[in-house]
Amino acid sequence: MSGLDEVRAERLKKLEILKAAGINPYPSRTKRTHTVSALLPSFQALEREGSFITIAGRVMIVRGQGAILFVDIQDGTGKFQAVFKEDEIDADSFVLFKDVIDGGDFIEVSGSVFTTERGQQSILVKAWAMLSKSLLPLPDKFHGLQNEEERFRKRYLDLLTHPELRELFVRKEKFWATVRLFMKDEGFLEVETPTLELTTGGAEARPFVTHHNDFDIDVFLRISVGELWQKRLLAAGFEKTFEIGRTYRNEGTSPNHLQEFTNMEFYWGYADYEAGMALVEKLYRSIATTVYGKTDFTRGEYTFDFSKEWTRISYQEEIKKQTGIDVVNATDLDIRAKLDELKVKYDGTNRERLTDTLWKYCRKNIHGPAFIINHPKLVSPLAKEVRDNENVTQRFQPLIAGTEVGNGYSELNNPLEQRARFELQQELLKGGDAEAMMMDAEFIEMLEHGMPPACGFGFGERLFAILEDKPIRETQLFPLMRPK
Repeated sequence: MSGLDEVRAERLKKLEILKAAGINPYPSRTKRTHTVSALLPSFQALEREGSFITIAGRVMIVRGQGAILFVDIQDGTGKFQAVFKEDEIDADSFVLFKDVIDGGDFIEVSGSVFTTERGQQSILVKAWAMLSKSLLPLPDKFHGLQNEEERFRKRYLDLLTHPELRELFVRKEKFWATVRLFMKDEGFLEVETPTLELTTGGAEARPFVTHHNDFDIDVFLRISVGELWQKRLLAAGFEKTFEIGRTYRNEGTSPNHLQEFTNMEFYWGYADYEAGMALVEKLYRSIATTVYGKTDFTRGEYTFDFSKEWTRISYQEEIKKQTGIDVVNATDLDIRAKLDELKVKYDGTNRERLTDTLWKYCRKNIHGPAFIINHPKLVSPLAKEVRDNENVTQRFQPLIAGTEVGNGYSELNNPLEQRARFELQQELLKGGDAEAMMMDAEFIEMLEHGMPPACGFGFGERLFAILEDKPIRETQLFPLMRPK
């Protein structure tokens, strides 16, 4: 029998002791009168008045022996000390507590608050009740969970024993709440669009496929937050919309990539990418100051400050500056040779993937904050061309710490041009590029009815991960794990 099995067997015996004493180890109700966070501000008044209160939570530590025990109880709002004195509580109840309570159990304690000789705010226990008997122990206080896989697989224990990790997810909620409030204050309407689609659109990524039993058709989990749907809303007369929701991409995992994550996208009628860049700069600065109370950050070797002027960097010119390659005019052979020279691995041989891989090599050298502009048309199938230069588009990507943290453009609303670009993407799909965009004939039909000029933009929780200086997997409550 393993050590863990022995602990469980011992706790099962304690469970039987509780049952034999006529105690339900898993009751449905508690008499709690105060959370820890509500107790602390009113502690002095409660102590002065001798008030009788009840708190409830998980037993984290039991210290002491003999006639007095000190128990740390933690609820979802904080931790508080309960003091058990043999002469202050029913004798049988005191003995039962010593016999059956373990770290990890949930209990409620009732009594009056007082301050110990060492100045510790506490509750002097007059009665206690079991709320949930734990059968397995909590991680060791000093060593915790020992490896990343165990931490993610038992995330509830990781969160329980690391308050700083719980605070990260409090900030994450504030991050998205700040985004939502900002967009509404700017006059955008929050909408919901389908997560199951007949054709994926709005990004270049390999989708997840599932089957719709009722219709007997295969459908895709969306790879963007309703880009082609929100553009339909532009045609319907909604001039400013946004959505915050989950997206799914069946591709690799890295410090900046996951298969499931939260994104926000907005679509703004009668605006172009210049207006979009101004709004995004304002949004990111608002996130920094509201969530973190600052504008300057460090991520590894990178430093960046959202309050400083955002530079604009030409995609084509930056690649040429760093590598000597003009990606618009160079041959595929030239690009492959440069990637080989730089010892950069690349998948596939089509022009779009080669260009994108070379850019990814270059972007890592940029601290930001900056906007990447003037992307080649080939890598921007939904963006309008730059006036007087048909080879590049009105696309912009905010970049910090060597990583893009968003993507936007002046939306292409010419149905004939959009069809031609979708057809080019179809050729890439046929050639084996699983990330190329699918043809959406109904979307083109919408464009033929007419869609106003507009700016669209989207970003995801990669930005949050960078601001936290964490791999994106660490900022997921429950990242997907391979089954044991």
